[in-house]
Amino acid sequence: MTRGGPAKAKKRKKTDKGGDELPSREDILAFVASQPGKVGKREIAKHFAIKGGQRIFLKRLLNDLAEEGVLEKRQKRLMRPGDLPPVLVVNLIARDADGELLGEPMKWDEEENGKPPKILILPERHKKPGPAGGIGDQALVRLSDVDPGREAKHSARIIKLLERRQTTVLGILRLHSGRAGARLEPVERKQKELQVDTSDLKGAEDGDLVTVQITRTSRFGLPQARITRRIGSMNSEMAVSEIALHTHGIPHDFPATVLAEAESAEPVKPGEREDWRDLPLVTIDPPDAKDHDDAVHAVADDAPDNEGGHIVTVAIADVAAYVRPGSALDREAHIRGNSVYFPDRVIPMLPERISNDLCSLRELEDRPAMAVRMVFDKAGKKRSHSFHRILMRSQAKLSYVQAQAAIDGQTDEKTEVLLDGVLKPLWDAYAVLKKGRDDREPLDLDLPERIIRLDEKGMVAAIYVPERLDAHKLIEEFMIQANVAAAETLEKRQTPLLYRIHDASSPEKLEALKDFLATLDIKLSQRGGLRPSVFNGILKKVQGTPNDQLVNEVILRSQAQAEYAPANIGHFGLNLRRYAHFTSPIRRYADLIVHRGLIRALDLGNDGLPEGIESKLEAIGAEVSAAERRAMLAERETIDRLIAIWMKDQVGATFNGRISGVVKSGLFVRLDNTGADGFVPASTIGEDYYHYDETSHSMIGRSTGETYRLGDHVEVRLVEAAPFAGALRFELLSEGRYLTKRSAFKRPQTRSGRVRDAAQKAPGRQKKGRRR
Repeated sequence: MTRGGPAKAKKRKKTDKGGDELPSREDILAFVASQPGKVGKREIAKHFAIKGGQRIFLKRLLNDLAEEGVLEKRQKRLMRPGDLPPVLVVNLIARDADGELLGEPMKWDEEENGKPPKILILPERHKKPGPAGGIGDQALVRLSDVDPGREAKHSARIIKLLERRQTTVLGILRLHSGRAGARLEPVERKQKELQVDTSDLKGAEDGDLVTVQITRTSRFGLPQARITRRIGSMNSEMAVSEIALHTHGIPHDFPATVLAEAESAEPVKPGEREDWRDLPLVTIDPPDAKDHDDAVHAVADDAPDNEGGHIVTVAIADVAAYVRPGSALDREAHIRGNSVYFPDRVIPMLPERISNDLCSLRELEDRPAMAVRMVFDKAGKKRSHSFHRILMRSQAKLSYVQAQAAIDGQTDEKTEVLLDGVLKPLWDAYAVLKKGRDDREPLDLDLPERIIRLDEKGMVAAIYVPERLDAHKLIEEFMIQANVAAAETLEKRQTPLLYRIHDASSPEKLEALKDFLATLDIKLSQRGGLRPSVFNGILKKVQGTPNDQLVNEVILRSQAQAEYAPANIGHFGLNLRRYAHFTSPIRRYADLIVHRGLIRALDLGNDGLPEGIESKLEAIGAEVSAAERRAMLAERETIDRLIAIWMKDQVGATFNGRISGVVKSGLFVRLDNTGADGFVPASTIGEDYYHYDETSHSMIGRSTGETYRLGDHVEVRLVEAAPFAGALRFELLSEGRYLTKRSAFKRPQTRSGRVRDAAQKAPGRQKKGRRR
């Protein structure tokens, strides 16, 4: 639709009755199409100078056009079907090849008008304070007459960002015998209960998790909805992870265009790539890994001037060869930002045809890769590096445990032949790189990760903390060095990139940490600037003491969150001046940006970073950083819900754990064996009134001084398991510590057989107005 229109009414012949001729159908349709503002019968009559009794004929003509479906009335405005109003609400769905946002009308009838038109979102003339629009947002826009280019039909500017209204709801189906219809209990507490149409239940039964589409709302009664999909029993991992996907709006169904593009992709041919298929690269991953995006190789450097040095090669799947800028695959990967990992499945950033097949570095199969060859001296300092676009063939697919066992003397049929020529050189090179790492002194927190193992029904079979092996550390350090090399190359070539940045702690967090450490008689020195080595010195001081885990937790909470940005501030935690993510383009969009940058900087092909992307990188960095945080939250919530389901049959059982968090409303306790987290409400603690001391991360009894502090070992009883919310509620069975005059803490003692039932609490423990 274009702005403007006829400036004057056309001169028309007189009718037999002495009046002007009515405008033709074509005249009216052309006028309506040309007007960006409100246009109705009054505006048409004024434009064509229609007066008096001729308005009756105009009304009949407009009614005829409406009945024929070539004109319709929307909010007192006449429009042609398929036309867009001058101001409308759009869903921001993707970016074009230049990185500009694309939107689609929120309200659009595909059956009547075909596919919704793409709308190019123009940059703001004067940037206003506040968040910029991003993929997944909803915005009120005004159409513009600026040329939208080839990828869009219209252009528009954002008037206001809006909150997306929900039309699809996820919840538990509740069938009621003897009653018409059924109810849906939404998983989101803010969402109202819905009345469900029972004419097509899609095979769902009472208690199943389903998605419904809201079909009708009214001022009175419950909103009406129909089932669109049955997910299954709430007791399955699939259903539990589906809640997280829905709650956080994580896209998990690939559009048909994306799948078609992936299926049509052809394997990369050798062409002008360097042929490295004879180099014995190997992949080392978890045993259940489905995609393999990195392979490694190492050998002692025989250069006379680098005695004791090593050459390390890291090869990374060449995703850029298949996912081209501006393609459907690229737009979808950008929207997703990263893959999301649940205990029993992965929500991939790219379709399986790409991630698990063409780009996965499969054993003994030819695959394209981006490789970096790095030379280290005997002290672990990198002397040089170079990037190459290669064709490789992985010699073996190994697991961490399998590779470590071979080094420890327990080889199997596969590792026996690899031990001397492949595995031992890798470990020799790691010993050298470890020297460099130790000299660099990155932040060295000891925070064990819990792993959930599922049974054949998709339910929790066990929860455990895996042993951290040198095989894990080897791969981690090799990847870090490859990432550093990528950032250095792009910076040297003045090519735009997304850095992986990690800021130092804020002054407020450091002050809180300093106050806390003072309660342990530990001084936080800030002379000469704070470095990770300062934190490491504190961690070494408390290692093996009762405060070990406590201090690790508090130092972690004092840190800033890592993110992606085109402006470099360094990576505080790794103690690196420049750092970028290069090693996982299958599962991280930021890495794909870096790969394209290397291709462009080193002239390695025509599929590199497009020109003009520089101005878009800040927004892209913010979007992929938000997607990363969204994925982490969804993964954590899914684990919490699975554990709550697993433990619901253990209500009444006692467990040993550690206080992992202290807030005004109570204590968080993490169980020793499983890592499961639960909450102890403040109103159920001890026989006193407890207040929260932020400095010492403690709850302290007002009268007795009985204290429960972050990191304390405690015994608890499971009172409630709420699978739907992923929450556990405990009651304390251990006494706290008691302050002495020197402010030292005594060890907690177990309250033998102590019962914390509300009816048995002392009257003084019932606090008025406390939220439970």
